[in-house]
Amino acid sequence: MSNPKLEKRELDNNVLISSGEFAFCRIGIMILVWIAFIFKIGSIIWFVFLVLLLSALFTVKYAPMIILWRYSFGRIFKSKNEILNVKAMRFAHVMGTILAGICILLLHFGNQSFAWGFVAFFAIMKTISALGFCPASKVYVCMSNGTCCAFSRKMKEIRTAKK
Repeated sequence: MSNPKLEKRELDNNVLISSGEFAFCRIGIMILVWIAFIFKIGSIIWFVFLVLLLSALFTVKYAPMIILWRYSFGRIFKSKNEILNVKAMRFAHVMGTILAGICILLLHFGNQSFAWGFVAFFAIMKTISALGFCPASKVYVCMSNGTCCAFSRKMKEIRTAKK
């Protein structure tokens, strides 16, 4: 027999997003970061920082890139829906915001060669994410399930023992 409270909680943690919206967000951010790196345009990193910050604040359902697709190209190009974990996506957006923030700080206050090297690292991470292998999302799911490594299993044991 299923537990209605558990099912409700699982539904609250997930959201339906069209695959077009999700792809536009992932690929769009990746392209912006690569353009910033290739042409050495730091202001694009500021824009990426802002988009990722707003995405983290408003959740993936109301993220700027998602809304942009939904009310423009999404009206023309229909696609199937994907189920996304809201908390995992928020964690991923926060991690992206932090990486973009580090890029900004390094570009303004650090060695320019090292700063642009870090932007290249950020671009590579965004490429991995755009290809569907979002490391931050996977880390969140792994840590919240408590099954991916000895540390997370130990944390799960501690949480269960407290209950």
